[in-house]
Amino acid sequence: MNDFLGRLLRLLTSLVLLAVGLVVALSLAFAGLVLLAGWGLYAGWARLTGRPIVPFAMRMDPRAGFGRFYRAAAEKAAPASRTPRADANRSHVPNRRLGVTDVEAREPEGVKES
Repeated sequence: MNDFLGRLLRLLTSLVLLAVGLVVALSLAFAGLVLLAGWGLYAGWARLTGRPIVPFAMRMDPRAGFGRFYRAAAEKAAPASRTPRADANRSHVPNRRLGVTDVEAREPEGVKES
């Protein structure tokens, strides 16, 4: 009798796991179909209105992750100044990549020289 109950329990467990797997697979397939239908509606509307159909793509630059860590290492390696105020102002220094290379100092307006 124990052998029969053990087999029955294993069979029921297998059937339950198979049913759970089928539910997961069907729900993923349904989600994919919903996304495909949404994309079809978007493409149809774009074609109807004369707009270009932009492909659904995720653009990713694999170098971006490396650049983030290289910049962090460069900031740690930068020599610290003697005053904390200068370190706080360092983040506001213009970046040369933005095209700012030189700044000319000028007198404030309204100040008369005596």
